[in-house]
Amino acid sequence: MPKEQQMAVDYINALTSHDYQTLETFYNRDSVFQDRTAGRKYKGGRFIIEFFERAHEGVLEYQFNIEHMYNSGSLVVMIGNYRLKGPGEQFGKPGKIIEVAVPAVTTLKLDMRNHRVTEHIDLVDYQTLSDQLSMQ
Repeated sequence: MPKEQQMAVDYINALTSHDYQTLETFYNRDSVFQDRTAGRKYKGGRFIIEFFERAHEGVLEYQFNIEHMYNSGSLVVMIGNYRLKGPGEQFGKPGKIIEVAVPAVTTLKLDMRNHRVTEHIDLVDYQTLSDQLSMQ
């Protein structure tokens, strides 16, 4: 596996295991996280991690299943699905534990010299999320 792809996998593993201490090492004040589909953008490691802590609060299981991954230099593209299991309150289903698998494309721009993620962009299929939630 190319070193860029390995760094991307290490980053995604820190993110999905809620290892914010390790995740912090991937960011600096210029790092950007953007969920283009939701229209959310955060700049700076501290603000990105604060967002992830809020978004993942109470999540019991969280994985990114990578189906395809490729890179062009320090740009890494991962296609797969985010699998979540957690409290239904976050998704309008109070009192239930929900499980969803949401298709997504995650792109990472990496600074290999400094071992940083300069930009993380998610394109998430929220219609599939909505469809899955309506069935639970």
